[in-house]
Order: sequence, then structure tokens, then C-alpha cells
Amino acid sequence: MPSLDKSLVADLPMFAGLGDDDVGAILKEAQSIRYPKGASVFQQDEDAHSFFVLLHGHLRVMKVTPDGQQVVVRFVTPGEIFGIAMAMGRTTYPASALAVVDSVALVWPSPAWPRLVAKHPSLAVNAIQTVGSRLQEAHTRVIEMSTEQVERRIAHALLRLAQQAGRKGEDGIQIDFPISRQDVAEMTGTTLHTVSRILSAWEDQGLVDSGRQRISIRNPHKLFLLAEPPAG
Repeated sequence: MPSLDKSLVADLPMFAGLGDDDVGAILKEAQSIRYPKGASVFQQDEDAHSFFVLLHGHLRVMKVTPDGQQVVVRFVTPGEIFGIAMAMGRTTYPASALAVVDSVALVWPSPAWPRLVAKHPSLAVNAIQTVGSRLQEAHTRVIEMSTEQVERRIAHALLRLAQQAGRKGEDGIQIDFPISRQDVAEMTGTTLHTVSRILSAWEDQGLVDSGRQRISIRNPHKLFLLAEPPAG
């Protein structure tokens, strides 16, 4: 592939603390792959053949539980490293990743990982920080699922998505990729019916605006108060 412009990736978290020569050496081992909307990047339990950095687009990461329930684990946004099963001591992918829109990722073969981190220790540090932040997010969601009413869980999920991929528009903060009510249901451990009922009520109150595959937060402050009610 043509050599990548290092300036396009130098500010990404994966390359923090690395010099230009190091970034260039790491990029030489990568290839850029396009994933059309709807394409699978990898499947749950598949051999972890590669690790990735998303350059453009958005991905939905999904996990199927042993009893067949599908859970939306997270969405991958541009600049994120993902599929780093080897950094977690795994030989298979713990979940599936699907392109929500046309997307482009840098792809390295998994066998390159131990060699690259031995030569560039900052890579390992950056990967550990990424895994740690995702673990913290997972813990937060487990606590929400265990202790919070569904309305608060949905408010938290929308605020997290707006923080990750929010774009200011005329009608508030729009989540900048296609997201369905079913996605929100799978993220918050509830049903499509419940999500539809709550979002419709919030629309009537002027908190959100949602259409097919689209959600905007019209009143972030009020939604935050729903997610984090004042103590006392």
C-alpha cells in the first residue's frame, strides 16, 4: 500500500509518546482496509488474526450471550484501537464488530503485536490504558444495570454516545452515526418497546428528537438531571 502520512495518525492515542520514526516503522506493517456499511470486521469467537485502528467511520461491537441474547457492547469511533485480543491474552475475538457506516481501518496481523510492543513499549502502555478505560466503562454499565431504573440507564447511554460522537446541530447534539432504538435497548438491557415508550415521552418533553437510525439530544442539561438526579 502507499505509505501513510504520519501526520494523519500521530495524534491518535495508540501512538502517544512515540517519535516520527517509530510511528513510521509501525505504519509500515499496517494496511488500510475499507469496510462498506454493514460489513463484518470480525466475528465473535473467530481466531484473532488482526488488530486495528479505526481511521474513519463507526463500528458497532456486539456480543451474543450463551442463551442467544444479543448485547451491544460499545461503538468504536475514529482514532480508537480495537480488536487487540492479544493484549488481553486471548486468541479469539470476544465480540463481533460491524461497520455502521462506510469505514476505514488500519490493520496489523496479530503476530506482529508482541514484536511491536517489545520494540516500542509505549504501544503496550497505550493499549493497557485503552483496555483499562473500557473495563471501567463496563463496570459502570454493570452497576447501572444492577441499581438503576431503566430511564436513568437510557439517559446515561445517550449521554455517553453524545460525548463519544456528538455533533452540535440546529436541534441540539446529534449522535453522529446511525443508531436505532433497538441498539439503545441492547446497550441498556431493556426491550425495544420500553426504549420506544421512553424516547417518545422525552420527545414530547423536548428532551430528544429521534427518527429512523437517528437520535439528537435537544436538552442535554435536563437529560443529565434525569441520569444524575440531585442528592437529597
